[in-house]
Amino acid sequence: MAENTDIDDADITTADGAEPSAWENAEADDNGAGERILNQDEIDSLLGFDLSDDEAAERTGIRAIINSALVSYERLPMLEIVFDRLVRYMTTSLRNFTSDNVEVSLDNISSIRFGDYLNSIPLPAILSVFKAEELENYGLLTVDSNLIYSIVDVLLGGRRGTAAMRIEGRPYTTIERVLVQRMVEVVLADARAAFEPLTPVNFTLDRLETNPRFAAIARPANAAILVKLRIDMEDRGGRIELLLPYATLEPIRKMLLQQFMGEKFGRDNIWEGHLATELWSTKLEVRAVLDEKQISLKEVLNLQVGQTVLLNATPDSLIELRAGSVPLTHGRMGRRNQSIAIRVEAPLTSSAREAIQRSK
Repeated sequence: MAENTDIDDADITTADGAEPSAWENAEADDNGAGERILNQDEIDSLLGFDLSDDEAAERTGIRAIINSALVSYERLPMLEIVFDRLVRYMTTSLRNFTSDNVEVSLDNISSIRFGDYLNSIPLPAILSVFKAEELENYGLLTVDSNLIYSIVDVLLGGRRGTAAMRIEGRPYTTIERVLVQRMVEVVLADARAAFEPLTPVNFTLDRLETNPRFAAIARPANAAILVKLRIDMEDRGGRIELLLPYATLEPIRKMLLQQFMGEKFGRDNIWEGHLATELWSTKLEVRAVLDEKQISLKEVLNLQVGQTVLLNATPDSLIELRAGSVPLTHGRMGRRNQSIAIRVEAPLTSSAREAIQRSK
């Protein structure tokens, strides 16, 4: 008959009399209690996702490694100046559009992949696809539902002090789409004015979409600039998000790399006029070349006083006029009063025109 005996953990010894190792104790704990499982917060921190702070510019974890090759908007310093101008223009134009006190603020400018942005759009929303004519590419303007209902409420005479009514589970009506389209056209006109000192760009509305799948203007892995604008109308308002793929900005990338600018992006009309005036009054030495002949260095060293050098030119040959080493035109030699003159008989050469254009 077997007898049950209680054994204390402190009295356990191995066959050779040694106490169990830490590894053996850990193995015993694993068999008894199981492995520790990460909670959701720890998983988000490891992957670099933080849903509670969508405005954070810094990314950590695996997501930071994935996005390490993403081009940063900070390498295009002129963009901040352009978007600051856009905020000022929108503040004035939306006040005129709504006849209400409108405040526009720039929340954030960030770099994002196009596919990640489409997956992060809170629905329902209206996505406006517009085309940059001179840049030959497209952009995306997203209006969230709060701003849609606020604009409709303001334009149709809603009372102040009451929040805009939001009805879920139905598509946007024709009236709502038309009113939002008018507001989008106002914003695109302001964007054209904001880019005007840098380069003329016409932004034209292409179509309105409510499904992000139908608003694909770039590959999911392509990088883009995301600009988040906040529009407040007293106790109402919402957000507009402007997305420009880097492929759209590529033709004007050199202009966006500028470091400093004034209102005219570094251009001084007074200095340009002064420089043009001085160029037109600059004196230029012009040489009339009768003929050219190549001889050896030995013959040059053996030249004597009174020796004659024969040229191939005749009294009727064309004379070439030069400014330094640049040929200007041709003419014929003659005489006017007591001076030797050249009568020009051909227009300026292409090389002379190019040199003049470079000087301007």
